[in-house]
Amino acid sequence: LMKEVVVIFLEFFAWGLLTTPMLTVLHETFPQHTFLMNGLIQGVKGLLSFMSAPLIGALSDVWGRRSFLLVTVFFTCAPIPLMRLSPWWYFAMISMSGAFSVTFSVIFAYVADVTDERERSTAYGLVSATFAASLVTSPAIGAYLSAWYGDNLVVLLATLIALADICFILLAVPESLPDKMRLNTWGAPISWEQADPFASLRKVGQDPTVLLICITVFLSYLPEAGQYSSFFLYLRQVIHFSSTTLAIFIGVVGILSIVAQTLLLTLLMRTLGNKNTVLLGLGFQILQLAWYGFGSEPWMMWAAGAVAAMSSITFPAVSALVSQSADPDKQGVVQGMITGIRGLCNGLGPALYGFVFFLFNVELNAMDPIQGDFNIDPLPLQTLIPGPPFLLGACTVVVAFLVAVFIPEKPSCSSSSSQLSLSEKSHTDGKESMSALAGVHINTPLPGSDEESPPTANHEDFEPLLQDSIV
Repeated sequence: LMKEVVVIFLEFFAWGLLTTPMLTVLHETFPQHTFLMNGLIQGVKGLLSFMSAPLIGALSDVWGRRSFLLVTVFFTCAPIPLMRLSPWWYFAMISMSGAFSVTFSVIFAYVADVTDERERSTAYGLVSATFAASLVTSPAIGAYLSAWYGDNLVVLLATLIALADICFILLAVPESLPDKMRLNTWGAPISWEQADPFASLRKVGQDPTVLLICITVFLSYLPEAGQYSSFFLYLRQVIHFSSTTLAIFIGVVGILSIVAQTLLLTLLMRTLGNKNTVLLGLGFQILQLAWYGFGSEPWMMWAAGAVAAMSSITFPAVSALVSQSADPDKQGVVQGMITGIRGLCNGLGPALYGFVFFLFNVELNAMDPIQGDFNIDPLPLQTLIPGPPFLLGACTVVVAFLVAVFIPEKPSCSSSSSQLSLSEKSHTDGKESMSALAGVHINTPLPGSDEESPPTANHEDFEPLLQDSIV
């Protein structure tokens, strides 16, 4: 298990270092339509992750985890050295790497292989905490090195860390899938049902309660996926945050999110219940999106960031709510639906935000005084709404809130099983929020990072995690 923790830490530490240099390269490469291109790049990556995750998961059940862990880490980190060599190839590789950027799915399957069911929740929590820790620290380190020694050194360091990660997998990580299991399934056909990314989405309408929950997830996660794909670029160029301030912002909001998803979430669950906690989280999300949309001063961004950390309680609460609404033998299926919808949002959200920025002429060369270039006349509305996509996102979350009001809160039949589910989901969803926060839509969020579907109620001999999990 500790070896998997090291793999996760090194991969996302390398990407976190590049937060500041990537914003610079993005603006230099696409000076005319920066937000639009960023949205399209992240959108293509998210959709490819959504499409490929079930197939990679099904193949790893046949060919073993270690080889696919190596493949996913290699292709996720492959674009890093291209950042300074060829920006166009760098962004093209980021888009295409989405097809393999599902490291977390393989990691969770690996953890399930090497732990028994009683220890699995703790193990997932350890992996999630490691992910969060790497992304809280690395952007600040990258910003400091970039300011003092230049972007080239940061890219070189990130490349070396990625290579060290690959070498560590080759030399130190053993195969977790038992040989007997692999021999029995070697050459077995992979059914389309296993590899179909839309399989779980087609099952959504079978239960009215699950349908309401899935609509709520889609309408609330769509703006969040878009928000974090462009938010740091927005803070840097429109609100004029410096690299150091941006790195501190990521760290502070990340720490607040971890606190909100551990101490605060537990307290709210006990006092308010699942459904009311979801509604409270959606309320915080509406407030922070509206604040981002209308805010034009740096202090407003900090205040909205604190509210955004509070809104991160929504998805652990949703996972607990959906686990109560489903039968014990359907946990993997319903959690797979939620992860499938989140993966879809990771593709659609960034593209939607980039397009709305483009529609409202929010262009960096029109708003960044450093450039001194006012080729594009901004619309009058832009003076009232600095961030139009955030306001649009707030409107979709209002609809999500209204839908969530009609979700029936089913009393738990088995308090012990629901508490286990809550503990497990809150750990894993904590990581998802951090994935989005860091703007790394790799398993993405960050970037394809929506990836939990713990097999809480499946006692079969084989490991169904990756078959049930869409992303």
